[in-house]
Amino acid sequence: MRRIATSALCLALAASFIGSSAMAQGRRQGGGDAERRQQEEAAAKKKRKEEWASPRAPLASLKNAGPCPYVKVLYDAGRYQEFKGGREAINTVAYTGEIEGLSAGCRYEGADPIEMRIEVLFSLGRGPQAEERRKNYRYWVAVTRRNNSVIAKEYFDLPVTFPAGQDRVMITDLLEGIVIPRANETTSGSNFEVLLGFDVTPEMAEFNRDGKRFRVNAGQATAAAPTTNNQNQ
Repeated sequence: MRRIATSALCLALAASFIGSSAMAQGRRQGGGDAERRQQEEAAAKKKRKEEWASPRAPLASLKNAGPCPYVKVLYDAGRYQEFKGGREAINTVAYTGEIEGLSAGCRYEGADPIEMRIEVLFSLGRGPQAEERRKNYRYWVAVTRRNNSVIAKEYFDLPVTFPAGQDRVMITDLLEGIVIPRANETTSGSNFEVLLGFDVTPEMAEFNRDGKRFRVNAGQATAAAPTTNNQNQ
């Protein structure tokens, strides 16, 4: 566990109702080496899936007054790619990132506010132009009226240190204490939506919209098992 802090995203609502694909996997060398790398990557992927699917500590069991808010990654900000000199090429990649999975739960009853807990699985990469082993990624969480305006948005830092010999790490970040007040007990969680994404530049957002992908390939080293970062503020 890298760090334990406290983080909360609390919203004040009015009394009225508110409702890469592997980074061009390089040119594979020699059949034997390629087959060995494929086996290593397959084993690492299987291990990550098993760990990600393992039981998590859920919110206390309560009979909700309705469904939980819908949680999703904003497509334009779901991936992070930093190029040296702004030139899009394999050999100019500095750092990459991708939100690979979300796990969320909520609880509310009566006229109580909605309390949420979200786990985010990040795959973060270090390319040939990365100058440091340490990188601070930033991402945001926003609560909106379903398919409507943003009610509140908060940014979070995700500091990462890439171990020697590794160019990719998997990190699970935990967000607790997200509280969404409701106007009354008939206000369902389905009236709200929680969006997540990297803090990207306009160029990065356009890159994502175009469906381009650069993902650092671990290649020489198996990716580290996911670590968990608790955030509460």
